[in-house]
Amino acid sequence: MSRNILCFGEALIDFHSEGRDNHGFPRSFIPFAGGAPANVAVAVARLGGRAAFAGMLGKDLFGDMLLHSLGDAGVDTSAVARTDEANTALAFVALDAHGERSFTFYRPPSADLLFRPEHFNDESFRQAAVFHVCSNSMTDAQLAETTREGMRRAHAAGAWVSFDLNLRPALWPTDVDARPLVWPALLLADVVKLSAEELHWLAQGDQDAVLERLWQGRARLLIVTDGARALRWFHPDAEGEMPVYHVPTVDSTAAGDAFVGGLLHGLAAQENRADQLDRLVAEMPRLHAMLRFAAACGALTVTRLGSFAAMPNETEVLAFMDTQA
Repeated sequence: MSRNILCFGEALIDFHSEGRDNHGFPRSFIPFAGGAPANVAVAVARLGGRAAFAGMLGKDLFGDMLLHSLGDAGVDTSAVARTDEANTALAFVALDAHGERSFTFYRPPSADLLFRPEHFNDESFRQAAVFHVCSNSMTDAQLAETTREGMRRAHAAGAWVSFDLNLRPALWPTDVDARPLVWPALLLADVVKLSAEELHWLAQGDQDAVLERLWQGRARLLIVTDGARALRWFHPDAEGEMPVYHVPTVDSTAAGDAFVGGLLHGLAAQENRADQLDRLVAEMPRLHAMLRFAAACGALTVTRLGSFAAMPNETEVLAFMDTQA
């Protein structure tokens, strides 16, 4: 039986603005189910993979909406916990003329910050091929340690660990340098995904130092995306780049999550062994095929509004790739 891609962290409601009044303010906001790790789980499920989500939702209307939306997308929600101690997180999303988004978060307090190690479902780790997290679970000290504990449990169960930095400065206290707080998670990950901006933020002018430190941990594959520019990949013994697809952007909110979902969907189909990532890099055409598929997932997603709602299925991705150079 194939194993799950288990995504852990926040699920929230993205409110997208619609229309403008005479002063330029939105006339209304439309709710979309979202949250970076939840988006990745939905992306995998839409592609036909086995996906599960672990996290804490409030016992409120928005928590109900997210739980049903995950289930409707085909995501296993047996590892989801609920609480009445805080509400489900909200984010208000504004899109500019180029489809680039900015966020206003209503978190903390929120339910996802209350997840603790005792809320993990041990069976979900036993069923996992990949455990995926992002830095949004690093903004609170207790949740950060819970996230790292999940990464350690995933390793103990024989799963790969994926980490997408997915930096959201608005979620961090203004007087906190997030760099030292995200590095412990980076060093626990087997696969790391960064944007070019995030690599620049981490590097502070010294990219080689980032790579050297990353290879001292568990990481064997780093992917760096850069919007419409070529993506780059790095391994301790090799590196390369490849072009991506150029499409008109409607909404870039979940593009990175769709890319990660496509990548992890491909990784979960590989033999799960310690040296498999090294072998994948050694067989470069296979790695590039997985990256092209992931890039197509991200490209299709930016042509649509929303997060869960924007994720393509495998038939759509393959048809898109057939029509693109």
